[in-house]
Amino acid sequence: MLKIHLNHLLKDQQLKIDIEDNKPKIYAIKGPSGIGKTTLLNMIAGLRKPNNAFIQLNNHVISDTKRAIDVKIQKRNIGYLFQDYQLFPNMDVYHNITFMAKSSQHIDRLLQQLNIEHLKAQYPLRLSGGEAQRVALARALSTRPDLILLDEPFSSLDDATKTESMELVKLIFEKWQIPIIFVTHSDYEATGLAHEVINIV
Repeated sequence: MLKIHLNHLLKDQQLKIDIEDNKPKIYAIKGPSGIGKTTLLNMIAGLRKPNNAFIQLNNHVISDTKRAIDVKIQKRNIGYLFQDYQLFPNMDVYHNITFMAKSSQHIDRLLQQLNIEHLKAQYPLRLSGGEAQRVALARALSTRPDLILLDEPFSSLDDATKTESMELVKLIFEKWQIPIIFVTHSDYEATGLAHEVINIV
């Protein structure tokens, strides 16, 4: 179950998102650059406090401004793929992925499913854009999250890699059956991947 009712005044812009579903979906938050899409993701993740919000993942309320509930970031169990991936340059791929989770069969399966097992000993500076994205996705999935947030996940990729990455996100959704919310300004990405598009204007 996913419930997000969030309303926030950002300068002169009213940011609002309403999601209430019992069945997992892929949601696109679409709008022009600078409108506040990333701010919405940060408020869902707990990186920024909203003016008015109620967020529930499965049976856990992680944010309720009326009742002063604000669960800490590390306890929200949300996987977040940042726009620039934010991989640690001094850690190899394997240690980037296991930074938030211990080594396990789950991690080994992620490496296989995302086709990055051969990159375990590589460092981020030697990865292509598509490889870095796969590593960042593996890290976001390492804790078995209840929700995945993707901030402009395809913006830095060429057309061929973008298409491949969109298919990868679809595959992750089909295998995991957990909700995914991603930010985009592209009609192609929104309509090609999302079950539901939320327009921020």
